[in-house]
Amino acid sequence: MKLLVIGGGGREHALAWQLARSPRVQTVYVAPGNGGTDRASQIQNVALTDTADLIAFARKEKIAFTVVGPEAPLAAGIVDAFQAEGLKIFGPSREAAQLESSKDYAKAFMVRHGIPTAAYETFTDPAAAHQYIDAQGAPIVIKADGLAAGKGVVVATTLEEAHNAVDDMLGGGFGEAGARVVIEECLEGEEASFIVMCDGSNVLPLATSQDHKRLLDGDNGPNTGGMGAYSPAPIISPALHNRIMREVIHPTMAGMARDGLPYSGFLYAGLMIGPGPDATRSLRVLEFNCRMGDPETQPIVMRIKSDFSKTLEMAIDGRLDEAEAEIEWDRRPALGVVIAAANYPGTPRTGDPITRLAPDTEECVTFHAGTQLEDDVLKTSGGRVLCVTALGDSLKRAQAAAYDAVARTRFDGLQYRRDIGWRALPQEPAADNKTGKP
Repeated sequence: MKLLVIGGGGREHALAWQLARSPRVQTVYVAPGNGGTDRASQIQNVALTDTADLIAFARKEKIAFTVVGPEAPLAAGIVDAFQAEGLKIFGPSREAAQLESSKDYAKAFMVRHGIPTAAYETFTDPAAAHQYIDAQGAPIVIKADGLAAGKGVVVATTLEEAHNAVDDMLGGGFGEAGARVVIEECLEGEEASFIVMCDGSNVLPLATSQDHKRLLDGDNGPNTGGMGAYSPAPIISPALHNRIMREVIHPTMAGMARDGLPYSGFLYAGLMIGPGPDATRSLRVLEFNCRMGDPETQPIVMRIKSDFSKTLEMAIDGRLDEAEAEIEWDRRPALGVVIAAANYPGTPRTGDPITRLAPDTEECVTFHAGTQLEDDVLKTSGGRVLCVTALGDSLKRAQAAAYDAVARTRFDGLQYRRDIGWRALPQEPAADNKTGKP
């Protein structure tokens, strides 16, 4: 069979890589793909982004089903368009994708359906927003309402920082995404990513994971789209896993159904988990994403041992309740380190030749995100360039293997964190080299 993956980042490379391993799959097309997918066996890039063109391509090539990677096509209604043409596709409808495309919609949904989340207010008027910040104090969280490529959240530790974030967002710094802002209380605890597959009625949890949002070691510096991740997340014990399903995932599915929007696709709950015993520790939803996370996808798919194409097809067909849909997981943990371009997350430099890459093995793969081939030369084309992901008999060994491959990767201006996994493996941050520059 032939499959189509929509998107061009590290998440899409990882999904295509895993799907291409299936003996059932002849070719995985990636639209538009990147420099890594351009060079991979059984994977072909397709230089298409327009929905009508993608539908025509899926018909022409007799694509068995399509998987949507990033959030923007979902928010634009690509699933609705494919389904209207009778084409199989995995992802939520445009209306259901509001769980991610509008922070205000998601917060109101959670309050309406009793899903635990932080207290909040939404503003379009700067003066009212500033008044609310002064009344609440700092620390406080400012979020652009719309999609902002993972960068529309400011955890303000001072009132000045909070006021500046409001001025930036409501002043046009985030375009239409910042026309409204959600201001919410700052929660304390440890973040974790909980991703499930949904078929409209049934839910299949994926392996747990945690990512590192901050640019610098020790979780310092500005927020990014993610500088690394690992799976599983040790903080999510079996007891806490059951609580998350009971208090977050099942109520979300039931709430969407009650609202007339039965949910199909990947659903990502970003959680803040407080300290204490699992039965009593606080559990709050920071955000919903309507797709797999990036870079969480990379270590998660490294651990899949069964045929993921079968699970996806069963999800599209509404059959996740069947035993055959279960995923077989490698018991070994996986860890991924993101290598970013110079100046990321501001205005990243692009066009730098990638002069060296560690060779891929069964236990260590470099997934591409911001890369492209120009006259057979691999160059940087975005902020997060690569995610070097490794399996290991322990998380520490996975970490060591990933960083060994990172050390063999070269392009001008590269930066990376040296402490991915530190929450699970406490260690001293690299004080002499905060951004991992060689």
